[in-house]
Order: sequence, then structure tokens, then C-alpha cells
Amino acid sequence: MVTAEATLQGSLHETLGGIISWLPLVMVLISLVAAAAIFPLAEGRVGTRSAINITAAAVKVALVAALVPPVVADGVRPEVSMPLLPGIDLVLRVDPLALFFAGLSAILWLLTTIYAIGYLEGSPHRSRFFGFFSLCVTATVGISFSGNLITFLVFYELLTVATYPLVAHRGTPKALHAARIYLRYTLTGGLVLLTGVVWLTMLAGPVDFAEGGAESVAELAQASPQVATVIFGLLIGGLGVKAALVPLHGWLPLAMIAPAPVSALLHAVAVVKAGVFGIVRMVDDVYGIEVADQLGVLTPLLVVAAVTVVYGSLRALRQSDLKRRLAYSTVSQVSYVVLGISMLDITATAGGVVHLVHQGIMKITLFFCAGLFAETLGVHRVEDTRGLGRRMPLTSAAFTVGAVGMIGLPPTAGFISKWQLGQGALASEHSWVLGVLVLSSLLNAAYFLPVVIRLWAPVDAAQPGSPVREPRMLMVPAVTTAAFTALVGLGASLPFAPLRVAEFIAEGVFG
Repeated sequence: MVTAEATLQGSLHETLGGIISWLPLVMVLISLVAAAAIFPLAEGRVGTRSAINITAAAVKVALVAALVPPVVADGVRPEVSMPLLPGIDLVLRVDPLALFFAGLSAILWLLTTIYAIGYLEGSPHRSRFFGFFSLCVTATVGISFSGNLITFLVFYELLTVATYPLVAHRGTPKALHAARIYLRYTLTGGLVLLTGVVWLTMLAGPVDFAEGGAESVAELAQASPQVATVIFGLLIGGLGVKAALVPLHGWLPLAMIAPAPVSALLHAVAVVKAGVFGIVRMVDDVYGIEVADQLGVLTPLLVVAAVTVVYGSLRALRQSDLKRRLAYSTVSQVSYVVLGISMLDITATAGGVVHLVHQGIMKITLFFCAGLFAETLGVHRVEDTRGLGRRMPLTSAAFTVGAVGMIGLPPTAGFISKWQLGQGALASEHSWVLGVLVLSSLLNAAYFLPVVIRLWAPVDAAQPGSPVREPRMLMVPAVTTAAFTALVGLGASLPFAPLRVAEFIAEGVFG
């Protein structure tokens, strides 16, 4: 009887394990199938298109939630492998870092979908927009779950192709110009990345992502350190375009001509995050932190990140257009991730990794609110935001929370990131980074607080402006992500909170 029961339990575990192993492929296909269903829909099929979008996004969130306990707590690594080229497989694998990034993209995809449905109501070419929107998410999830360099490259380039029509969506001369600039930057970066991937594959064979770095890459670094260093430079240079590292950031402010949901997607979920996620993969899971340190490539990367942090904030100070100010803020804030992984310290690494999620939540809040101000009252410039707190109180409150988070004030998500990075800086050999963090926070305050003060400042009694209706489908996502900004900071010590998962990932990097 005991034997039969044990056999039954074993069969059940084996069946569940088999189902879980297919989940990374299923999650990629969900948004791909959604795109295929949306493209041919007539513009008038609003209900059908919205149902497909929201259902697909909600299912993906549920699957991510289902994967957290087995992957993080039980050490399960679901994997699907398919032949791509002779000797090279297309590999989808779920590890904690992959799930971390996929979870961010899934949750924010759902909220951005709701926001985009409301934002684009009555506008033309919605089936085209949401079709490419779903393709963009397909690429992002594929990047998340890529198990080797070749798979990562395939989805990384798909992301470039899928986002170009979104940047160009409005079809105006400015939009088309910005989209062409975006394409030039990202295709050039893609070619540089391709060169590095092909060269590394030729010398080290197919490179799988592995905690602590790939063994074949470590052997190459030992035998030919100069070659390994040059290849590292090519990989980081190619990824640095989407990650908006200075001086490769020029496309990002121009791309703000795109609709607000696209801006939110570019900054918080997909393109910029894909670039910086790729840098994390190269440092931690291709070269490995020890090999990267031995090659001497971490300090130059740290310096580039520090320059980007300060430069982005200084440029943000000079922008009167609200979306451009937020764009330069992204240039600065995303490089916190690179700062963290370059300091050779476990606490700093956890701070950098957790900022992948924290920055995404805070920045998408700000772009949601900027879109609301623009669509509801036609406000695009910082100087025109005076008194909006009275006219659009919920949106203004959400913007305030997001801005406070970006400055790094407690108890927000931004405070948690900066606290971790500051502790890591003091524990590492790069204590000067603490000065960069303090300067960055002061600059953050200098370009965000004037907006917040204007929002809640009293207005001229002769022209007070009456309260306006805040569109619910745009306002609810903004308020939700603002709430996340506070709750993630307050609940940082809870099990499976982003900080706890980031610490778990960092332990694997240094384990």
C-alpha cells in the first residue's frame, strides 16, 4: 500500500514537472498567439481586441505567480530546448533572474494594456498597434527566459523590429524621424552584439547562461585574456545602446514622440530594461563576476555607469518638456543596475538587481501620469503643471509618489534600491560610488520637486480651473503602480518580495 502510494506520488510529481518544464515556451507563445489574433481584427472590433489583450496578459501574470515557489524556493529550473542550428539549440529556461524580469514584464504588460486601451480609444490603427505591442512582449519574455547567448540574440533583435512600428505609430514626420534614429542606433548595437556573440561562440562553443559564469568562457579568459576582454567590450557595447549608457543614449529622448503607452513600455518594461538585463546576464552568467574582475573590465563599466547616472540627471534638469525630463531621468536611473553589478559586492549586486523592478514600477507610474496630463488637459511642459493637483488629484498624487520614489525617500521602492547600493559601495573597494548616489539623489530632487511643488501650488483665484474627470482606464493603472511603489518599499522584508528575490539571485552570483 505504501509502495503504491509512493509510486502514485512519484508519478504525480513527474507529471507536474513535465507540465512546468513547458511553461517558458507557453509564456512566450501566449503573447505571440495574441499578436496573431489581433493583427487581422477590424478596427471596430474593440471588445474582441481588448478581451484578447487583457486575457493573455492576465494568464501570463498567473503563470509567473505559479512559477515563483518552485523556482525560488524549490530550485526547479523548467527548460525547453529546440534545435536551431547545427550544434546550437534554442533554449528557454526559468531561473530566478529570468523569473524576476519576466514577472516585471508580465505585471506591467497587464497594466500598460489597460492603460493603452483607454489612451488609444477612438484612434486609428489600433489593431496594428496592439499586434506589435504583443510582439514586443513576446520578445521581452523570450529575452527573460533565454538559456543561452544565441537564444538571447534572437529575441533581442526581434524586440528591435517589434518596437520600431510602435515608435513610428503616429506617422507624423517627427515620429518617423525618431523611429529612424531609434532603428539606426539599435541595429548598429545589434550588429556589434552579433559580432561579439559569434566570435565568442566560435572560440568557446555555444555559451549557456550559468550562475557564476560559463565554464568555457572562463577557460577562454584564462588562455586568451586580451581576446576575452575585447569580446566583453563588444557585448557590453552592443547592449549599451538599448541600456542607454552614455554616449549611446541619443535615441531615447527622441523616442518620446511616441504615444505614452509606448514611452512607458520603452522605459519600464521592454527596450531599456532588455539592454540592462542583458548586461547583468553577460557579467554574472556568461563571464562570471570573478572572471570579469580578473580581466579588469568591471571598473571601467562602473565608471561608465557612474558618468551615465550623473549625466542623465544633469540633462533632465534642463528639460522643460515633461516626457523628455522623464526620458533623461531613465538614462540616469537605469544605470543604477549597472553600478550595482560592477562593484564586486553581494549587497550592491542585490541593490542593482532589485532596481530592475523598482525603477520599472516607479518610472511607469510617472509616464502614465504624464500621458494623463497630456491627454486630459493638453499639458506637456513642466511650467504648465501648476495647480493640476486640484484639477486631477489622483493622477497628481500618483505622480508625487513616483517622484518621491525616484528621489529615494523612504519608505518607497527607490529608497530600498539606493540603501542597498549605498551599503554595497561602503563595503566594496569603490566607496566613491556613495558620493555618486548622493549627488544623483540631490539632482533627482532638483528636477522632480519643482514639478511636485507646481502640481500642488495654489493657482490664480481669477482662473482657478475646475476639477476634470480623470479617465478611469488611464488613472487606475497609474494609481496601482504608485501603490506598488510604496508597498514594495514597506514590504521589502517579506518572503518573495523583490528585494528578497534579488538577494537570492546575488547569493547565486557570488556562490
